[in-house]
Amino acid sequence: MHFRFVKTILFTATCLCSLGLSAQDLIARQAPVDVKLRSVDSLALQKIIKAEQSEDPSIDIYQSWNNEFVNAYANAVIPDTYTFDLTGFCMPTPNTKINDVFGYRPRRRRAHYGLDIKVNVGDTIRSAFDGKVRIVKNQGRRGYGKYIVIRHDNGLETVYGHLSKQMVQEDQLVRAGDVIGLGGNTGRSTGSHLHFETRFLGVAINPAFMFDFEKQDVVADSYTHVFKKQTTKRASKTSATNEVIADGEGVYYKVKSGDTLSKIANKQGVSVNQLCKLNGITTKTTLRIGQVLRCS
Repeated sequence: MHFRFVKTILFTATCLCSLGLSAQDLIARQAPVDVKLRSVDSLALQKIIKAEQSEDPSIDIYQSWNNEFVNAYANAVIPDTYTFDLTGFCMPTPNTKINDVFGYRPRRRRAHYGLDIKVNVGDTIRSAFDGKVRIVKNQGRRGYGKYIVIRHDNGLETVYGHLSKQMVQEDQLVRAGDVIGLGGNTGRSTGSHLHFETRFLGVAINPAFMFDFEKQDVVADSYTHVFKKQTTKRASKTSATNEVIADGEGVYYKVKSGDTLSKIANKQGVSVNQLCKLNGITTKTTLRIGQVLRCS
C-alpha cells in the first residue's frame, strides 16, 4: 500500500512537471508571436499614416488646400531655411534644351518664376514626385494657358504650364513618373515648351537648383534653400536708391556705372557663370546702367 502511494505521488509529480514544462514551452513559443503581432500592428499603422499623408501631402507645412490660385499663401510664415528630399524623383520631360531661365526679365520687365524647357506639342509630361493634384485650370491665352499644380510630400509644389492637354483631375493622387499632361503652346507662349516651376509656400525657387535637365537627374538627393529675409513685403525692382533688391523670390542687383560681371559676382558671392546662367546672358554681354540682374 505504501509502495503504491509513493508510486502515485511520483506519477502525479511527473505529470505536474510535464504540464509546467508544456506551459513554459507554450509561453516561449508565444513570445515571438507577440513580437510578430506588434510588428504587423506597426506596419499597419505605418500604412495608415502613409495613406493619410498621401491624402494630404505636407499637412505639417501647408494649412490650407486651395484649387484656385497658384500662390494662395500670402500670410504663410516662411522659415529661414528648408531642406527638400529629392529622392524618388522623375524628370518631368526627357527633353534637355532650356529655352529660358529663372529670374527677372529686363526686356519684358517682369519676373520669370520657372524654367522653359523645349518640348513639342503632344510630348509626354510626368509628375516630378509623388503628390496630390491641387489645380487643373486653363487661363486661355493668358499666363500659363492650360496648367497643373501638384503638391508633393517633400514640401514642394510643382507647376506645369502651356500644356496642350491635361490628363489628371484636381484632388487626384499621383506617383512620380505618372503621365499628367501633354506638352503644348497654350497661354502666353511664343512656341511649344514646358514652363516648369518649383515653389514652397508660394515662394518660387529656381528649379535649376534641384533639377539638371541636361543630365536628366537631380543635382543631389536633397537641397537646402535659404529664404532671404525682407523688410518690406515686396521691394521695387526699379528703385533708384537700392543696388540690391529682394522681392521674396530672390535677390536682384541694379547695374551702376563701372560695374562688370566679375565685380557684381564678387559682391554677391556667386560665380560669373552662375550669374550668366541665372540671367540668360554670356560673359560677352554688354551691361547697361540700370539693368537688373538676378543674383540668387
